[in-house]
Amino acid sequence: MAGFVQIIEFRTSRIKEIEELGRPSRTEGSTAPTFRRIVATADKDHPGTYFTIAEFDSFDSAMENSGRPETSEFAAKMAALCDGPVIFRNLDVMWEDNGEGPDNG
Repeated sequence: MAGFVQIIEFRTSRIKEIEELGRPSRTEGSTAPTFRRIVATADKDHPGTYFTIAEFDSFDSAMENSGRPETSEFAAKMAALCDGPVIFRNLDVMWEDNGEGPDNG
């Protein structure tokens, strides 16, 4: 199963304000987001550090989602609430294991 994952790393002391911006799938927009799933995480070992993990079918679908005006607006508002630069990691999925045996992932 091919795919693409984007990891967004950021530091902030204003996480509640970022959460109040809303989730990307709930923003008003003219087209539906193209991600499969988004997971928001907090680094237990580094308080104030957060990672958002977004799964897509492909790099192209990730870039399509990034090009949406709603996504750009959300990213700009989020970046303004961060304590430093936002770091993007663009990763091609090489393989996955869902724990269901050799033929299921």
